[in-house]
Amino acid sequence: MAVSEIGRFLAEATVPDTDPTRCLGLDQLFGLYISWCGLNHHAPGTEADFRAAIKQHGINLSAPGLRKTGPAAMDYILATYPALP
Repeated sequence: MAVSEIGRFLAEATVPDTDPTRCLGLDQLFGLYISWCGLNHHAPGTEADFRAAIKQHGINLSAPGLRKTGPAAMDYILATYPALP
């Protein structure tokens, strides 16, 4: 996984946020990355590669402080929302 790919993901699909009730956990951030990759026709890297790449971008792995935005956010929400009866 190219570090520049993660930079593009972060720029297009996340925004900084200091409100912990709106911030993504690391698992959610990875899920958002998977959605972003699908929308952009990229093969996603492994979770370990993802963690290493966001760490290289200075993202705190224990408290990323990011929330989702853009088309990948909608895709992620729809993919993780429980099915309606």
